[in-house]
Amino acid sequence: MSGKLFVIEGLDGSGKGTQTELLTRRLQGEGRAVRKLSFPRYGDPAAGALTEYLHGSYGQKPEDVNAYAASTFFAVDRYASFRQDWRAAYLAGSLILCDRYTTSNAVHQTAKLPRGEWDGFLDWLYDFEFGKLGIPRPAAVFYLDMPPEASQKLMDKRYAASGEKDIHEQDLAYLNHCRQAALYCCQKLGWTVIDCARGGVPRPVEEIGEELRGAVEAAL
Repeated sequence: MSGKLFVIEGLDGSGKGTQTELLTRRLQGEGRAVRKLSFPRYGDPAAGALTEYLHGSYGQKPEDVNAYAASTFFAVDRYASFRQDWRAAYLAGSLILCDRYTTSNAVHQTAKLPRGEWDGFLDWLYDFEFGKLGIPRPAAVFYLDMPPEASQKLMDKRYAASGEKDIHEQDLAYLNHCRQAALYCCQKLGWTVIDCARGGVPRPVEEIGEELRGAVEAAL
């Protein structure tokens, strides 16, 4: 028996980590076997290349590293995590909740490409990670849609105390491209969209959490 893999996806500052944590606690409180994961796994040896990339070691702009090369950095981290950490739990039937997954490559790397190349890249990406590498395919993806202008304000507060943004987070034009790519992925790949702002103002965390919980229950 294999478990189910659910992904909480969204742009930087959309509240993915918060919502994944809240949802995990809620489901565990209901007696479900749940494992929470978060990608990338900063500090792990398998995340070395992606950390260098995000810190600008291979170029100061996201597009300095092409979509296919950058995707491999993040995919290696997921492969290592699956083999070393959560494979047994997944095969035993646990629900795996991921804060980001292959879906982040779909969003952030598709955005680097001309519109006419999006379908080809997404086909390659899913075959590479789920076919060639053999990591589990998500049973459901929930996309937290926060406009980049709103998420930037939230990130400014976060990084005022914790440090500099990475090369993705500091490029607003790139994040707007990512949102366009994400909404395309939602339509093409059947992701569930959770609107996280009204009139450019973020909705309350609890309100978003209730909507997400309902969508997850429907998927279960």
